[in-house]
Parts: sequence; C-alpha cells; structure tokens
Amino acid sequence: MTEGPAFRSARLGDAVALAALVDIAGEGGPNRLWLDMAGPGQSALEVGRERARREEGGCSYRHATVAEIGDEIVACLIGYRLDDPYDLSDVDELPAMFQPLVCLEAQAPGTWYVNVLATFTEHRRQGLGMKLLDVANDRARATGASAASIIVGSWNEGAGRLYRRAGYDPIASEPAVLPPDLPQVGDWILMTRPLTKGPRS
Repeated sequence: MTEGPAFRSARLGDAVALAALVDIAGEGGPNRLWLDMAGPGQSALEVGRERARREEGGCSYRHATVAEIGDEIVACLIGYRLDDPYDLSDVDELPAMFQPLVCLEAQAPGTWYVNVLATFTEHRRQGLGMKLLDVANDRARATGASAASIIVGSWNEGAGRLYRRAGYDPIASEPAVLPPDLPQVGDWILMTRPLTKGPRS
C-alpha cells in the first residue's frame, strides 16, 4: 500500500529541494536568473538555495509548505499575503522578466498569493496539486484574506485546468517576458478564488 503524503512547514534544511521546485514552477526561468546572479565558482542551484534559506522574500522557506512521502520531499507550496495597497513605484527597476508578474500581483492586493506550486515529475498526477491548493486555502483564511490568487502561463494548460477545478477564475493578463532560449510564448494570467467558493466538480 502506497503511503500518502504528509504536509508540514518547510525547514531551513529543505532549501535545496525548495530551490529545485521553485525552478520547476518557474519553468526554468529562475535557473537563468540565478545563473546571472552567481559569483565565481558558484552554481545557479547554490544561488537558489541561498534565496530559499532567507528569512524573508518571495521564495523564503518561511513561506513554504512541503509535501513528503516517507522521508522524501515530493512537492511544495510557497505563498503569502500580498500587500494592500500594493506598491508599484519600483517596478521599472526589476528584471524585465518579473515586471509583468508584479503588475499582475498589484491587481490582487490583499489576497493570499500562491507564488510556487510544484511537484517533482515522478509524483505528478497523484492529486498533490489539489491537496496543496487546499492547504493554501487554509493558510489564506488564517491570515484573514478574503481571496487567494495565482499566476499561470497561458501555455501551461494542465496547470490552468487544475486551478479552474480548484475554483480560480482568470481576471487579468500580461504578455510574458521570458529569456529567449526558453520555448514558452504567451501571457501570464492572474487567477483569483474567493475563499467562500468551493472547488468545482
């Protein structure tokens, strides 16, 4: 009998797994950014690990929930409450890749934002994504947020279907700005879910 997943708050020692899952969620974009940030002799993964080990920031382990099967991390959720009001004054100083994402975040102020939702390949199609979205709803309600939000690429049809089944609806979009060597083309789509709304059948 296959052991079911257990969910827990991430710990500092989970940073390597979190970095890998952040890159999966970002479809390779984070790795490109981390490589540009790397110092002499430093790998992109080391940069991602450092960022996951921070006490604050969008990919901090402090915002993460991991799913484990046995003693193996198989998936993660990273999320937090967005500022309200949302400050866009420094958006032009961000890397071009992140500007449309931040502009979309600003259209969902005060929501509980699912920044990362990712599962390692061999554990997909087992319902982990939906279970983690249920965890996200619980985390969101605990903060007093009235809605949850998430951003998905228009090319990622499977993720879009999952979010719609979980009760998320698209409300805005921005053209994606991605590194030229990545194959994805399309828009980032902001989706929100009122927390009183149940998942769709």
